[in-house]
Amino acid sequence: MALYPLVRPLFFVLDAERAHRLTIRALRAVPAGEPAKEDPRLAIRVAGLDFPNPVGLAAGFDKDAEVPGQMLGFGFGFVEIGTVTPKPQTGNPRPRLFRLAQDRAVINRMGFNNGGFDAVGKRLAVRRCGIVGINIGANKDSADRIADYVAGVRAMARCADYLTINISSPNTPGLRALQDKSALAELLAAVGEARSDGPPIFLKVAPDLESNEIDGIARAAIDSGVDALIVANTTVSRPPLRSKHSGEAGGLSGAPLKALALQRLKDFRAAIGGALPLIAVGGIENGVDAYARIRAGASLVQLYSALVYQGPGIARAIVGELRSLLSRDGFATLAEAVGVDSP
Repeated sequence: MALYPLVRPLFFVLDAERAHRLTIRALRAVPAGEPAKEDPRLAIRVAGLDFPNPVGLAAGFDKDAEVPGQMLGFGFGFVEIGTVTPKPQTGNPRPRLFRLAQDRAVINRMGFNNGGFDAVGKRLAVRRCGIVGINIGANKDSADRIADYVAGVRAMARCADYLTINISSPNTPGLRALQDKSALAELLAAVGEARSDGPPIFLKVAPDLESNEIDGIARAAIDSGVDALIVANTTVSRPPLRSKHSGEAGGLSGAPLKALALQRLKDFRAAIGGALPLIAVGGIENGVDAYARIRAGASLVQLYSALVYQGPGIARAIVGELRSLLSRDGFATLAEAVGVDSP
């Protein structure tokens, strides 16, 4: 989208959440494009799914599955919608989404605002092309959050290519406690019982973890039969920032998360080895970033914040850079490069 640098200043005049809603509405007004065609060098098979390229759109952009086809048409190899909860919820009070333009970052405390399982299921029930995953969460006021995830697996399995169990958001009080080893084992056991012969199950974790927590999550994921790990969601830590909204509460994403997310990917690769595929997210802005995650052990990558600053052409740009980087290093396929820098 060569026009994006011209229109971006107009969107940036608006409140971040209002600009986002206008973007979704504009995309809904245009037909879905053709999904990315399989690239012989970049195509990769993960959890039984054939991804045409490894560059995915992370959850958070299209919460209610309004424009997955349009985003696939911009060259993303896959799109993850959500987070979706059993019941509709409005999320946290506004303002709750902040651009940190000087830092190429975003802070959000959205709180899983979405239309619920029924609304999303109806939108995705129509025939579609391309790989679409659904990110599942629990309602803020839920008395049984494990039951919410089980309900999500049962309700969304029919319309998803994969399901992501999101226990990594910092904006739902107590949610990250499900990353505790015993709580996680209970959750994943219940999810495993509910999945039957449904789509693959991915688990999304936070970057704010200690080494003993990483080992516990890795062991629980392997033992429960999870199909892949997504590393990592937004951080509650605050590296040095320059933008005026840097003091806002919520999860930080974008460029300042880059080093932390890469380190957590390396940590999980060391803990898991090759037992599970890894999907990298957090601070990925270009092909160099994506390639570093692949070499560190990721089979796929996801992004969202960089889309805000660079526009929808970012997916095709990263795909082109990855081809060049693979050629430079003598790899015939992406799969050959996965994990080459890990011990």
